[in-house]
Amino acid sequence: MRGFVVILMAALAGCNTPGPEFRGTDPVRAQVGRSVFDVRVDGTRAQAIRVNSEWAPRLEAVAPRGAAAIAQVSGCRVVRVWGDQAVMVAEIDCGEGAALLPRGHAYDCELDHIHGGYAELICTPRH
Repeated sequence: MRGFVVILMAALAGCNTPGPEFRGTDPVRAQVGRSVFDVRVDGTRAQAIRVNSEWAPRLEAVAPRGAAAIAQVSGCRVVRVWGDQAVMVAEIDCGEGAALLPRGHAYDCELDHIHGGYAELICTPRH
């Protein structure tokens, strides 16, 4: 039984393992709605791994929250998102010569006007 517990713990430890292109990038935890993500940003790409449990989530429901978490952490506009309801990768646009926001900033973000697979993300700094 002890061996089973060790194997189970090792398997669960891999649930938040980033893809190869994001290894070595520290995650930033972000919550949007009922979803919690570990977000890693590397240049013009970002990855959001959903770390909370949700009952039967669909990509269509989780993707806008993943994009919002990526925008919140990166400070950049999310151009495109692909993946599944657990791991999403996004192309981000930080503008010409724009720098990513320093880590440690916190924002409250809300999704607005979801239509045709797109949504506006309205973020305000937390005080």
